[in-house]
Amino acid sequence: MEEAYLLMNIACVEKPRVLSIDQQPKWRHEHKLSLFPRRAALLTCNVCALDDSSSPIYMCPPCDFVVHLRCLKLPRVIRMSRHLHRIYFVPSFGKGDRSCGVCRKEINSDYGGYSCIKDGCSYAAHSKCATRINVWDGEELEHVPEEIEEEEEPFMRISDGIIQHFSHQQHHLRLLDENMGRDYDEDKQCHACITPIYFGNFYSCMQCDFILHEACANLSRKILNPIHPHLLSLSLVERKDSVYAMSSCKACRRYYTAGFFYECTKGEECNFELHVQCATISEPLIHGSHMQPLFLTSKPGEGRTCSVCDTIEPVFVETFNCIECEFSLCYGCATTPQKVRYKHDKHVLSLAYGGREETNTVMNWCELCERKIEPKERFYACDDYCCATLHVACLIGEDLYIKPGSSFFYYSNINVHVLPNNHHMSRPICNFCNQRCQQKTVFQRSRSIVCCLLHTLFRKSPVANLFCSMSCRAFALGRGK
Repeated sequence: MEEAYLLMNIACVEKPRVLSIDQQPKWRHEHKLSLFPRRAALLTCNVCALDDSSSPIYMCPPCDFVVHLRCLKLPRVIRMSRHLHRIYFVPSFGKGDRSCGVCRKEINSDYGGYSCIKDGCSYAAHSKCATRINVWDGEELEHVPEEIEEEEEPFMRISDGIIQHFSHQQHHLRLLDENMGRDYDEDKQCHACITPIYFGNFYSCMQCDFILHEACANLSRKILNPIHPHLLSLSLVERKDSVYAMSSCKACRRYYTAGFFYECTKGEECNFELHVQCATISEPLIHGSHMQPLFLTSKPGEGRTCSVCDTIEPVFVETFNCIECEFSLCYGCATTPQKVRYKHDKHVLSLAYGGREETNTVMNWCELCERKIEPKERFYACDDYCCATLHVACLIGEDLYIKPGSSFFYYSNINVHVLPNNHHMSRPICNFCNQRCQQKTVFQRSRSIVCCLLHTLFRKSPVANLFCSMSCRAFALGRGK
């Protein structure tokens, strides 16, 4: 006679499962729930609408009610970063087609989920999606009074077209119209987003060289961002004794040494920061790289590859994704300017994407580095009037938000100066790769000139050395994406 063996998990032996659970008023179910003794992959949970057998299942046979043990702990009322209002758990939805505000997939009205109860608001989300760690702060808000966040104005209006901005309180700023016939000056950068004033209205200080895009001057002091569960506050990069701090954006992972950024109001407890360019881009994103709208549907722990720059994003970084195909777009590509100016061309240049029939006939040489533009690359081209074409990196630079003229410390005691690389007849030679520096900016530490920020920061790292060598070689060949 064959012997039968019973295998049990140690945790199950030490902590036996509860065989029945009393009434669950949170889920509007009045009967006792009983533990289903076997794993059942085909039983769909009425709360999360998933048929996941990894969690113990409780059920009420007379009512045909099924719920995962973990779903019994879901909150009743929450606030998430993807919606302005509180959302409430509902055991089922009314008639009508709905899609989840997080994953953008269809919601089955027969199962539970979260819904907004504000008049005229139809926002809804799957239970699993609404309680992701990247959109929900983990707080149950049932019986918690709703606090009204008072909006703090970014500036005080002095008179028509004249303001006093919170970031520059010592002087007044005057609004200048884009139709004033001014010449483009690439050295004039907005002190908020650290990008040139390509076009559009902007505020200029009446006593110094401080300038702000009109849109940047109107940035909200506090915002909710789709990729972070906590409230974010608008801050300024601090400067001490003419030396700037340096931080990196958690979305595009680019470094910045000056300007505005949004930081988590939790402070050092969270340490989340977004550059204003990434903080103000929203979904659905209509982008020239793809025909369909893009959404922030990435799940926590899901790393994707950007379909434009081929960068493999870390699992903690979100991407804009198409819900119709596998196309993904990283924040770095999403915030690359679509329209720019070039100091030697009076026209507006647009970002073009290689591989399209309408771009195959344009001149394929970069006017700055005088090297070939590969057919499959992105590049800037004049819209209508001329054949000017430039590499993206040659025109706007790799380190978009590193301000020329700034300085920062690394390793706590080594001072690095950021120098412009466009004011000399001959570009300097990088002391590391021995190539002419092709970037918009170069970095000077002691007496050395380095063209790669990554090597400047991690000069002893083999990975940084390899990356710098590959980057410089790519620019030497004219293939910087």
